[in-house]
Amino acid sequence: MPYNLWYWPSIQGRGEFVRLALEAAGIDYRDRARETDEQGLIENLESQGGHGPFAPPYLEIDGLVIAQVANILMYLGERHQLAPSNMAERLWLNQLQLTIADLVAEVHNVHHPVDPGAYYDDQKPEAARAAAQFRDSRLPKFLRHFEDAVEANTGDWLIDHRWTYADTSLFQIVEGLRYMFPKRMAAVEGDYPGVVRIHDQVADLPGIRAYLKSDRRLAFNTDGIFRYYPELDAA
Repeated sequence: MPYNLWYWPSIQGRGEFVRLALEAAGIDYRDRARETDEQGLIENLESQGGHGPFAPPYLEIDGLVIAQVANILMYLGERHQLAPSNMAERLWLNQLQLTIADLVAEVHNVHHPVDPGAYYDDQKPEAARAAAQFRDSRLPKFLRHFEDAVEANTGDWLIDHRWTYADTSLFQIVEGLRYMFPKRMAAVEGDYPGVVRIHDQVADLPGIRAYLKSDRRLAFNTDGIFRYYPELDAA
């Protein structure tokens, strides 16, 4: 039985971190809101009750509903061997995924630093200040943390000798930052060769290669989390 993945149908967003792991592992799933529409997602979300998700993405299987990206990936990691068997290493992997979630939240706050419900055009001066601070301080701090994590493993991946869901998530981080801050990333990528290597290795996984060539991989756009506004980018 395939998983039901529920997420907004017109953007990559946080749902993409789940899709990449599913696609890389060849796990059968249905992207349900793309089969129906946004209203179908809203109706399904509202039907979940008191133990339901706060927001998408969430995964349904056999009456089980799992929300929050790190929580979903931890479940998939244990059920489909996308994470180590050792408890300490599984916890470390989840810790790294939660740090990625922190970065994603800060990325979103760059273009919506005052009010997440207001248009970007209504907070452009504040977004310019937030972008400068993110480019100069937060982005290198996060990338250095991930680089240190790569360097701590003697194998080819973030942990052990095979890819895990954190590797596919790190791929998406690099892809998104390259789209959002092309000048800044071109200037600093050389400082993080391990992160770039992980990105390239994930891109070369057969499932990911096929996915990136398919129409299932939506393009980045200015409705998602990673948004390109030229005025917010600088080397």
